[in-house]
Amino acid sequence: MKLKALFTLAPVILAFACSGADGRKQVKIGDDIKFTPIEHATMVIQAGENTIYIDPVGDAGRFVLFSKPDIILVTHLHLDHFNLSLIASLKGKDTVVVGPKTVTDKLGYGVPLRNGEETAVKGVGIEAVPAYNTTAGRTEFHPKGRDNGYVLNLNRKRIYISGDTEDTVEMRSLSNMDFAFLCMNLPYTMTVEQAASAVLVMKPREVTPYHYSGKNGMSDLREFQRLVDEKDKDVKVLLLDWYGGNPVIGK
Repeated sequence: MKLKALFTLAPVILAFACSGADGRKQVKIGDDIKFTPIEHATMVIQAGENTIYIDPVGDAGRFVLFSKPDIILVTHLHLDHFNLSLIASLKGKDTVVVGPKTVTDKLGYGVPLRNGEETAVKGVGIEAVPAYNTTAGRTEFHPKGRDNGYVLNLNRKRIYISGDTEDTVEMRSLSNMDFAFLCMNLPYTMTVEQAASAVLVMKPREVTPYHYSGKNGMSDLREFQRLVDEKDKDVKVLLLDWYGGNPVIGK
């Protein structure tokens, strides 16, 4: 799938994209970290000798051009984030799978991380951030205490991956983030306004929306960008097409 990238016009761009061998956009975070969107919530992060798969789902062929993962990071059990047989086929003999206890129990292996816990795997610091719904009528989607978002401490960078969540107290208390991936799709996660509000409190150096296809279509990424830019132009908003041919992005 060919992915398109659109960058905020700003004097300094902290991340930039180049095309991989299969045409996918590889986006750099600083000088020595890059990530490749696969689709929706699935991505690959590469940093030095480490290759990290985030919530791998879909066809195994999407991963053939990447090294075997050193780490597989899973946020929760929903089918757009977790595929037991795919994980089994993708992992190598030295791959470490990290996820909430519900995930490692389902797999029968891996490193369980509860909300608020931390670990280090192959030199990568991993912090489990609570991921849950807070709005009445939505709390059954992601109950408090079950699922994780993550902060990765990687090559002197702090990278936040929200998983499926609303703008919780725990999210809004995060600081010193170099890059943030934020979900926004209704009715399951955040509204565009919630996501922008959280960004204005967290103040990551750069943020990109992901997981933005919901029950009634795509979230309004332009509005998210406007809400952030209007209040804090120091936070760079990077808009990427995670679905291929998305008319909201494609210029």
